[in-house]
Amino acid sequence: MTTILVAEDDPSAQRLLTKFLTAKGYRALAAADGREAIHAFFAHDPDLVLLDVNMPAIDGWGVLREIRAVSSVPVIMLTIRNSTDDKVRGLTEGADDYVTKPFDLKEIDARIRAVLRRARGRKEQAVLSAGPLVVDDEAKEVRLRGRLIVLSPKEYELLRLLASRPGRVFSTQEILQAVWPERAYEGSAEDVKKYIYFLRNKLESDGEGPGLIQTVRGFGYKLVAD
Repeated sequence: MTTILVAEDDPSAQRLLTKFLTAKGYRALAAADGREAIHAFFAHDPDLVLLDVNMPAIDGWGVLREIRAVSSVPVIMLTIRNSTDDKVRGLTEGADDYVTKPFDLKEIDARIRAVLRRARGRKEQAVLSAGPLVVDDEAKEVRLRGRLIVLSPKEYELLRLLASRPGRVFSTQEILQAVWPERAYEGSAEDVKKYIYFLRNKLESDGEGPGLIQTVRGFGYKLVAD
């Protein structure tokens, strides 16, 4: 049974969500403040967290940081604010989705299903291989011909995207949306070019053979499996 932790300090909202989730067939756990949320997370290892931003003891941002330090479990932020800055912050700090209160329960259900579906897909593709390159998404490690390659978080996300479909050309906009979702429509081709350059320097430093990452002029970039 899928377990969902509801970290919400408003008693009525907490009761509404836990009752709804239970009726939908989930195992619903509840926490009324940030400390309770962190304790419940480590005690029960939930499959998804609904996390209110404004909570006593430790706010939602603090709880999110604690979770992301040890886990990639899906997190959906809940808040009464409708600020673009808050949404950007949530996505930047590792949230998977963001719902503004008051919310519709049907919307919550749809977002939970979508986030869990993406998480299952990521888990199924935990280890990606493309020729001599191996991307281990569980360990967050990249190895080329057995040699460990140290990457920054953004470099890793970019490489993982390319490795998810070797040979497929990803456009600049697709890369921005996947790697920089918080500013996908504000970023530029130069951002992508810069990180492609960084990756090439790290992956091709041994000078063996043609480059793994190829530019398809006018279309985008692809990872070559052979």
